[in-house]
Amino acid sequence: MRVLVVEDEEPLAERIGAGLRRDAIAADLAHDGREALARLRLGAYDVLVLDRDLPGLDGDEFCRHVVEQGLPTRVLMLTASGTVHDRVAGPGPGADDYLTKPFAYEELLARVLALGRRARPALPPVIERAGVTVDTARRRADRDGRPLALSHKEFGVLEVLLRAQGAVVSGDDLIEEVWEEHTSYRTNAVRVTLSKLRAKLGDPPVIETVPGAGYRMSDGSDRGPLSGATGPA
Repeated sequence: MRVLVVEDEEPLAERIGAGLRRDAIAADLAHDGREALARLRLGAYDVLVLDRDLPGLDGDEFCRHVVEQGLPTRVLMLTASGTVHDRVAGPGPGADDYLTKPFAYEELLARVLALGRRARPALPPVIERAGVTVDTARRRADRDGRPLALSHKEFGVLEVLLRAQGAVVSGDDLIEEVWEEHTSYRTNAVRVTLSKLRAKLGDPPVIETVPGAGYRMSDGSDRGPLSGATGPA
């Protein structure tokens, strides 16, 4: 999942972004509406965490832009007003949900995850292939019943590969899905993470390198030239 946090209170934006990253969610930050619109034009986000009282371009106007562009992005509106009128009126035009400041991070995370599920096609919470299982709801992974102690990025990469159901996933696609902005495939971040993930998964290898294309999860039955080959990450 990719989230864009649009909040002009920079310390709050940083705290939200850091929390989401700890929970294996790729989070980028913007501090005003115009900067956020520019980021939306450059990349897709599943969820926006959007302050209603932004300088330059307020949250309601920003939401109208999202609606007019037909973006599938879901919007969680943050508002400092918690009056009865505001609670009855709801999150504002184009927003999907709202949260009144101050709020507990755990509540924001729950709202973001719920909106993220609505932004993407419904998929089973537990994914399995070749004896590797990922429980996305509980953030747990195991292989043949053996628990795997994975970092947030390792878990994210494994989840993306499993969701692809054997299709090839490019390095750029992994960067887009798992890492924050300004991360390039040339930084070796994907290759280093894959190397550590393969070591934790153990033998026989199930993540295959497809030269010139990317990576895929074996179904455990392949015996072709790529089967079991780790190759260069």
